[in-house]
Amino acid sequence: MTRLLVFDSGIGGLSVASEIRLALPAAEMIYVADDAGFPYGERSDDDLGVHVVELIGALIDVFTPDAVVIACNTASTLVLPPLRERFSIPFVGTVPAVKPAAEHTRSGLISVLATPGTMRRDYTRALIESHASHCAVRLVGSANLAPIAEAVMRGEPADDAAIATEIGPAFVEDGDRRTDSIVLACTHYPFLKVDFVRLAPWPVEWIDPAPAIARRVVSVVGEGEGGPGGGLAYLTSGKVWPEPLVGVLKEMGLAPMSEPASG
Repeated sequence: MTRLLVFDSGIGGLSVASEIRLALPAAEMIYVADDAGFPYGERSDDDLGVHVVELIGALIDVFTPDAVVIACNTASTLVLPPLRERFSIPFVGTVPAVKPAAEHTRSGLISVLATPGTMRRDYTRALIESHASHCAVRLVGSANLAPIAEAVMRGEPADDAAIATEIGPAFVEDGDRRTDSIVLACTHYPFLKVDFVRLAPWPVEWIDPAPAIARRVVSVVGEGEGGPGGGLAYLTSGKVWPEPLVGVLKEMGLAPMSEPASG
């Protein structure tokens, strides 16, 4: 049976895990949310790189997965090369979906809504140069949306004014042209999509990379043999999972664990 380790800075990576579960219902999944290290967006590259590589290395030693999914844009744009150099197992990262945005836009105005860390990475700018050089791309770095999404997923009410303030800069008007595609370049953001749509100044296509990531995982590990699926979900802090998320985890066949990952 295929065993997958799905890792994120927090609980936003569940947007990716849910798509993987749909694509590979028989796979065993270990979901690890690094809530002890959250948020990643404003940490220095050196600090974050060392932290994530060491943590994922320890998780690989414990769980011996067949593949690792980094369900975090901020981490993926930084740690995929050192992880691939250190370990022989496959890694599937999460990078801003600039290419499909550039393919879908009609106005030629697209925005990338990301954390500050993802926004400033050379990797992100290289994606734009490679796939969207014919477009006008606005990079919008938000330090607040991921924490807002975490709060909403834990059952707290959405702060409409705060969300509107964060997404506002992603909407650009240039003559008779308007932004028509916005890349959700943080796996937390799809959990706020309903609020984004409701608060947007005009309709746009919100591009979520999760389905493409799931397809990539299938291409890496194959369909796999039949199995019971299921798996475990950990918070690196060892805290108890918030009650609103327990149901989400159980829908994916994941048992919420209240102790740090130790095998």
